[in-house]
Amino acid sequence: MEGIKDIKELLSKPKLISLIAHRNPDGDAIGSCLALAKYLEKFGHTSNVIMPSEHPSVFSYLAGVNEISVYDLNRELAIEKLEKSDIIFCLDFNALDRIDTLGPTIQFAKGKKIMIDHHLDPEPFADYYLSDTTASSTCELVYKFIEMLDGKDKIDVEMGECILTGIITDTGSFKYATTPDVYRIASELKVLGVDDYKLQNFIFNSLTEKQLRLLGHAINNRMEIMKEYGVGIVVLNKYDFEEYQISRGDTEGIVNYLLMIKDVQVAVFFRQQPSIIKISFRSKGDVSVQELARDHFRGGGHKNASGGAAYGGLNKVINTFKEQVPNYFSKLEI
Repeated sequence: MEGIKDIKELLSKPKLISLIAHRNPDGDAIGSCLALAKYLEKFGHTSNVIMPSEHPSVFSYLAGVNEISVYDLNRELAIEKLEKSDIIFCLDFNALDRIDTLGPTIQFAKGKKIMIDHHLDPEPFADYYLSDTTASSTCELVYKFIEMLDGKDKIDVEMGECILTGIITDTGSFKYATTPDVYRIASELKVLGVDDYKLQNFIFNSLTEKQLRLLGHAINNRMEIMKEYGVGIVVLNKYDFEEYQISRGDTEGIVNYLLMIKDVQVAVFFRQQPSIIKISFRSKGDVSVQELARDHFRGGGHKNASGGAAYGGLNKVINTFKEQVPNYFSKLEI
């Protein structure tokens, strides 16, 4: 990482530091912020974790999660903390539009900005970058960042739980983007005393009855398979949101069930919001969904996991996707 000596100097004396991640934070966004915040506090820094929106309740087991400032709930406080910060860590996002209306606050804040992220094409708004698209997660990069600071011995079990949570969620429980480094870090955290079984149980066995019924509805009534191309689609419309009273986190993971079908190589999940259509893309192996999300749906992300959005009617957006399928995915030999 370029500038690591400068960063060490910046952190040599106690500072007021804010850590922020993207809107609709997932396990990697929350885990990376909380782990790094706890590390910084061990050296006398004052750390504030700020999220643009609320986190899913499934991650409520993480230490420090109740101290997170949520911009949507108290905008003045979040902006005040950011404007007063000496250093701002931007974690798990590479563009200011990922934090919505907080973008200008970050852009013009006086504090030094440090981006730690694993998404493609980072925007040039930060002063220092730890950007690695081959990394499994931002939590993996936070662990390596702490190593660069010669502080690995300061990692404790609570920090380790935050880091391993991000690795587990972003790799789909060690199915995607795994490297020898991922397993090395997981092994070292296990030696430290982090209970990976406990974390897996928290993350994957915490559905409510409503969420399980919603999953059944989505698969039984809202799934379509484009067999010729190995593409699976699930759609939840505004009536589904009303009937099942869907709230933040209720639809998490639904898109992944499509990839359990043998011949499905690409999974796409459309969700009709009041003013926008949210889209999740997933794929297997060498099939990339990143370009499609970037080129046509105002999004991007990773080769096997991307997100996007579109304005307009739900059927029109779905038809636009279907029209592009032959341009991005090959026919299967059936």
